[in-house]
Amino acid sequence: MEWLFIVIAVLVALGVYLSWTAGRLDRRHARIDKSRAVLEAEFLRRSGCVLDVASSGLLDPATSVILADAASRARTASGSERDQAESDLTAVLTAVFDDPDDVAELRSDPSAAAALDELAMACRRAAHARRFHNELVLGAVRLRRKVLVRWLRLAGYAPMPETVELDDRVPHGLDAARN
Repeated sequence: MEWLFIVIAVLVALGVYLSWTAGRLDRRHARIDKSRAVLEAEFLRRSGCVLDVASSGLLDPATSVILADAASRARTASGSERDQAESDLTAVLTAVFDDPDDVAELRSDPSAAAALDELAMACRRAAHARRFHNELVLGAVRLRRKVLVRWLRLAGYAPMPETVELDDRVPHGLDAARN
Protein backbone atom coordinates (compact mmCIF):
# COMPACT_ATOMS: atom_id res chain seq x y z
CA MET A 1 0.00 0.00 0.00
CA GLU A 2 2.91 2.37 0.69
CA TRP A 3 4.23 1.98 -2.83
CA LEU A 4 0.88 3.25 -4.15
CA PHE A 5 1.30 6.50 -2.21
CA ILE A 6 4.89 6.81 -3.48
CA VAL A 7 3.77 6.30 -7.08
CA ILE A 8 0.95 8.82 -6.65
CA ALA A 9 3.34 11.35 -5.07
CA VAL A 10 5.84 10.92 -7.93
CA LEU A 11 3.09 11.31 -10.53
CA VAL A 12 1.74 14.42 -8.80
CA ALA A 13 5.25 15.90 -8.60
CA LEU A 14 5.84 15.11 -12.26
CA GLY A 15 2.50 16.66 -13.20
CA VAL A 16 3.28 19.82 -11.23
CA TYR A 17 6.72 20.05 -12.85
CA LEU A 18 5.32 19.57 -16.37
CA SER A 19 2.55 22.10 -15.77
CA TRP A 20 5.06 24.61 -14.40
CA THR A 21 7.38 24.04 -17.38
CA ALA A 22 4.55 24.43 -19.89
CA GLY A 23 3.46 27.66 -18.20
CA ARG A 24 7.02 28.91 -18.16
CA LEU A 25 7.38 28.17 -21.85
CA ASP A 26 4.08 29.88 -22.63
CA ARG A 27 5.14 33.00 -20.70
CA ARG A 28 8.50 32.96 -22.51
CA HIS A 29 6.74 32.88 -25.88
CA ALA A 30 4.51 35.79 -24.84
CA ARG A 31 7.56 37.80 -23.78
CA ILE A 32 9.22 37.03 -27.12
CA ASP A 33 6.17 38.37 -28.96
CA LYS A 34 6.27 41.54 -26.88
CA SER A 35 10.01 42.00 -27.33
CA ARG A 36 9.60 41.59 -31.10
CA ALA A 37 6.99 44.35 -31.07
CA VAL A 38 9.35 46.59 -29.08
CA LEU A 39 12.16 45.78 -31.51
CA GLU A 40 9.97 46.75 -34.48
CA ALA A 41 9.06 50.00 -32.72
CA GLU A 42 12.72 50.79 -32.08
CA PHE A 43 13.56 50.14 -35.72
CA LEU A 44 10.77 52.52 -36.73
CA ARG A 45 12.04 55.13 -34.28
CA ARG A 46 15.57 54.81 -35.66
CA SER A 47 14.46 55.16 -39.28
CA GLY A 48 12.27 58.11 -38.28
CA CYS A 49 15.25 59.84 -36.70
CA VAL A 50 17.28 59.16 -39.85
CA LEU A 51 14.53 60.73 -41.95
CA ASP A 52 14.50 63.76 -39.64
CA VAL A 53 18.25 64.22 -39.99
CA ALA A 54 18.08 63.67 -43.76
CA SER A 55 15.37 66.30 -44.18
CA SER A 56 16.90 68.83 -41.78
CA GLY A 57 19.32 70.33 -44.30
CA LEU A 58 22.36 69.54 -42.16
CA LEU A 59 23.93 67.30 -44.76
CA ASP A 60 24.69 67.72 -48.41
CA PRO A 61 21.82 66.78 -50.77
CA ALA A 62 23.37 63.53 -52.02
CA THR A 63 23.97 62.22 -48.50
CA SER A 64 20.47 63.27 -47.46
CA VAL A 65 18.94 61.37 -50.37
CA ILE A 66 20.96 58.23 -49.60
CA LEU A 67 20.00 58.38 -45.91
CA ALA A 68 16.33 59.01 -46.70
CA ASP A 69 16.26 56.16 -49.22
CA ALA A 70 17.81 53.67 -46.80
CA ALA A 71 15.46 54.77 -44.01
CA SER A 72 12.42 54.51 -46.27
CA ARG A 73 13.40 51.03 -47.42
CA ALA A 74 13.87 49.96 -43.79
CA ARG A 75 10.42 51.32 -42.87
CA THR A 76 8.59 49.66 -45.76
CA ALA A 77 10.39 46.30 -45.89
CA SER A 78 8.71 43.26 -44.42
CA GLY A 79 9.60 39.72 -43.51
CA SER A 80 13.09 38.52 -44.30
CA GLU A 81 13.78 41.67 -46.33
CA ARG A 82 13.38 43.73 -43.15
CA ASP A 83 16.59 42.45 -41.55
CA GLN A 84 18.59 43.17 -44.69
CA ALA A 85 17.06 46.64 -45.03
CA GLU A 86 17.93 47.42 -41.40
CA SER A 87 21.50 46.20 -41.97
CA ASP A 88 21.71 48.38 -45.07
CA LEU A 89 20.50 51.37 -43.04
CA THR A 90 23.23 50.68 -40.49
CA ALA A 91 25.82 50.53 -43.27
CA VAL A 92 24.67 53.89 -44.63
CA LEU A 93 24.68 55.42 -41.14
CA THR A 94 28.17 54.08 -40.57
CA ALA A 95 29.38 55.50 -43.87
CA VAL A 96 27.93 58.93 -43.07
CA PHE A 97 28.52 59.24 -39.32
CA ASP A 98 31.54 57.03 -38.59
CA ASP A 99 34.10 59.84 -38.33
CA PRO A 100 33.86 61.62 -34.94
CA ASP A 101 35.49 64.76 -36.36
CA ASP A 102 32.84 65.12 -39.06
CA VAL A 103 30.07 64.61 -36.53
CA ALA A 104 31.67 67.13 -34.15
CA GLU A 105 31.64 69.67 -36.98
CA LEU A 106 27.93 69.04 -37.54
CA ARG A 107 27.26 69.45 -33.81
CA SER A 108 28.32 73.11 -33.91
CA ASP A 109 24.67 73.91 -34.70
CA PRO A 110 22.54 73.36 -31.55
CA SER A 111 19.55 72.02 -33.50
CA ALA A 112 21.87 69.61 -35.31
CA ALA A 113 23.31 68.45 -31.99
CA ALA A 114 19.82 67.66 -30.70
CA ALA A 115 18.91 65.73 -33.86
CA LEU A 116 22.19 63.79 -33.79
CA ASP A 117 21.77 63.00 -30.09
CA GLU A 118 18.27 61.68 -30.79
CA LEU A 119 19.61 59.58 -33.69
CA ALA A 120 22.43 58.18 -31.54
CA MET A 121 19.94 57.28 -28.79
CA ALA A 122 17.62 55.61 -31.30
CA CYS A 123 20.53 53.56 -32.67
CA ARG A 124 21.55 52.44 -29.18
CA ARG A 125 17.97 51.59 -28.22
CA ALA A 126 17.50 49.49 -31.36
CA ALA A 127 20.72 47.59 -30.65
CA HIS A 128 19.69 46.95 -27.04
CA ALA A 129 16.20 45.83 -28.06
CA ARG A 130 17.66 43.35 -30.54
CA ARG A 131 20.04 41.91 -27.97
CA PHE A 132 17.26 41.60 -25.40
CA HIS A 133 15.00 39.88 -27.93
CA ASN A 134 17.75 37.46 -28.93
CA GLU A 135 18.44 36.56 -25.28
CA LEU A 136 14.77 35.73 -24.77
CA VAL A 137 14.75 33.61 -27.93
CA LEU A 138 17.87 31.70 -26.89
CA GLY A 139 16.33 31.00 -23.48
CA ALA A 140 13.16 29.66 -25.10
CA VAL A 141 15.17 27.50 -27.50
CA ARG A 142 17.17 26.04 -24.58
CA LEU A 143 13.94 25.26 -22.75
CA ARG A 144 12.34 23.72 -25.84
CA ARG A 145 15.35 21.43 -26.36
CA LYS A 146 14.83 19.67 -23.05
CA VAL A 147 13.88 16.04 -23.50
CA LEU A 148 10.55 16.10 -21.64
CA VAL A 149 9.49 19.29 -23.41
CA ARG A 150 10.12 17.67 -26.80
CA TRP A 151 8.66 14.26 -25.98
CA LEU A 152 5.48 15.62 -24.44
CA ARG A 153 5.20 18.53 -26.91
CA LEU A 154 4.85 21.07 -24.10
CA ALA A 155 5.46 23.88 -26.61
CA GLY A 156 2.32 22.86 -28.44
CA TYR A 157 2.27 24.00 -32.03
CA ALA A 158 4.08 27.28 -31.47
CA PRO A 159 6.77 27.83 -34.08
CA MET A 160 10.38 27.75 -32.96
CA PRO A 161 11.39 31.35 -32.24
CA GLU A 162 14.25 32.79 -34.27
CA THR A 163 16.87 35.34 -33.37
CA VAL A 164 17.16 38.59 -35.31
CA GLU A 165 20.57 38.70 -36.94
CA LEU A 166 21.53 42.01 -38.47
CA ASP A 167 24.13 44.72 -38.24
CA ASP A 168 22.89 47.31 -35.75
CA ARG A 169 26.07 48.86 -34.43
CA VAL A 170 26.09 52.52 -33.55
CA PRO A 171 28.39 54.57 -35.82
CA HIS A 172 31.55 55.67 -34.01
CA GLY A 173 30.92 59.34 -34.66
CA LEU A 174 27.50 59.21 -33.00
CA ASP A 175 28.71 56.96 -30.18
CA ALA A 176 31.73 59.19 -29.50
CA ALA A 177 29.42 62.07 -28.61
CA ARG A 178 28.10 60.05 -25.67
CA ASN A 179 31.53 59.86 -24.06
